[in-house]
Amino acid sequence: MTDQSATTGVTDRPHGTGVAGTTASTTGPIGSTDTPILDHLDRRAPSSPCLVLDLAVVRRRHEQLRSALPDARICYAVKANPMPEVVAELVRLGASFDVASTGEIDLCLRQGAAAENLSYGNTIKKRADIAYAHECGVRLFATDSEPDLDAIADSAPGASVFCRVHVDNTGSRTPFGRKFGCRPDHAARLLTRARELGLDAYGVSFHIGSQQLEPDAWEHGLAAVRDVFEQVAGLDVRMVNIGGGLPAAHTDDAPELADYAARIESSLDDHFGSARPELLIEPGRYLVGDAGVVRSEVVLATEDREPDRRWIYLDVGRYRGLAETEGEAIGYRIRTSRDGDPVGPAVLAGPTCDGDDVLYQHTLYDMPITLRAGDHVDLLSAGAYTASYSSVCFNGFPPLATHCFDSERRERP
Repeated sequence: MTDQSATTGVTDRPHGTGVAGTTASTTGPIGSTDTPILDHLDRRAPSSPCLVLDLAVVRRRHEQLRSALPDARICYAVKANPMPEVVAELVRLGASFDVASTGEIDLCLRQGAAAENLSYGNTIKKRADIAYAHECGVRLFATDSEPDLDAIADSAPGASVFCRVHVDNTGSRTPFGRKFGCRPDHAARLLTRARELGLDAYGVSFHIGSQQLEPDAWEHGLAAVRDVFEQVAGLDVRMVNIGGGLPAAHTDDAPELADYAARIESSLDDHFGSARPELLIEPGRYLVGDAGVVRSEVVLATEDREPDRRWIYLDVGRYRGLAETEGEAIGYRIRTSRDGDPVGPAVLAGPTCDGDDVLYQHTLYDMPITLRAGDHVDLLSAGAYTASYSSVCFNGFPPLATHCFDSERRERP
């Protein structure tokens, strides 16, 4: 089968949910988090495309994570979904926040977050942005290089820093490659240098990749952190940030949260024993992924592109929120308004005049053969990295609209 899109060869990302000819479940199981959102969509019938997000799911996910890892400070990765309603709900729950820019700092502060509860987790930042964060009261910064560390020392004197180490991302559907993190020995040198520059050498971080499907993945990250701790004994390095990576319910089978938590706790015991450091975790997808559904509409369904399968064009695509379909890395579960009708293999594509705007071409989805223009196609567990990835106005299409509601609170008629 010939791939006609530029998704082939995307560095570091696994290609497709399966191999060519593999069929993904069209609907997958409709979960307990999906049903209230789908009911809300059917009742309210908002204009398509849009993302609808249930704050009750966000709240439950936060409670579940706090219960599973009670010693962890939860820093929500704002980039996953920066809707003010999401941030405000997490502020009420006592969460901290992993921010990547001054814009996210401003967002969190506007929603009532305390500056001391913000962690500037981006290792790539301008001196002016570091200074602005410091002026706002942010005192915790990530780093992984000498130039960035020097900029923090100059623009945020006395701040606390943690150094990100690079670790293997095997098991992740969207790994980070080599962009972030340094070797453990380099991290040790950076933390030593931080103390010399008058900074608080606070800790070490790592990230094992987003949508991580292997609970054992945190083991080698914690082993790397222990290596750094041993090299900087005497510096009062006292925190480990285990990043994000906890999954949402996509087409790949993922273990339960309890499995991840048990392996993380076991690894902490193995590597640190009774001398456990402070623990931070940066969930994004886990908190908001299953809280959202993207409703789309069929624009065109044609049978004359290929002899053995239809092409179905939606009003949402890679430029309107489905960027994570690049390389077919994330496979969304799908529900349609024609479920129950006979099905056949289909390619799913977006509406823009760009040949790369193809969602699933190698991972074959069985779709109802009765689907026609105007029918609904809902992408489940799409609350993370969708609207926040949407382009401003590519081809004149507006960004993906987002609507928040709370299924546990009475809606206005």
